[in-house]
Amino acid sequence: MAKPRLSHYDAAGRARMVDVSVKDVTKRTATARAFVRLSRKVLKALPENPKGDPLEVARVAGILAAKRTHDLIPMCHPLQLTHVDVGMEVGKLGIEIRSSVTTSGQTGVEMEALTAASVAALTIYDMTKALDKGIVIEFIRLETKSGGKSGEWRRSEEKEMTK
Repeated sequence: MAKPRLSHYDAAGRARMVDVSVKDVTKRTATARAFVRLSRKVLKALPENPKGDPLEVARVAGILAAKRTHDLIPMCHPLQLTHVDVGMEVGKLGIEIRSSVTTSGQTGVEMEALTAASVAALTIYDMTKALDKGIVIEFIRLETKSGGKSGEWRRSEEKEMTK
């Protein structure tokens, strides 16, 4: 059985952008999550942040980041995104970030969803670091993807990683 090759390398081992021109245009979706672990002090201070509402700024930053993923990740294709959503839920231990991205195209949007969640988490860190430098960003992960030749994929892990 032939050893599988990574698609971002040519036969000589050089990095390359994958040619997606022969792929079918299909609806592609992906969802991702990240968790920002915050101290009680930071969580309590969120509504009074002098820089503004960290969650709203992080939501906008995540949306903008999804749209610019191809500028950040070298082999990503520029995509015409049709929808990006970034939501957050404040819990006892921190903030759970959820992103979802949709397009109709020839390649998936997993990287865009992961970038949205990651940049939203980084923005929360930036806006709250004055209160605590020990903030931890963790559990950045793809949750679902659909569309294209490989079809549906869903993380099989059922337990909440942030509880």
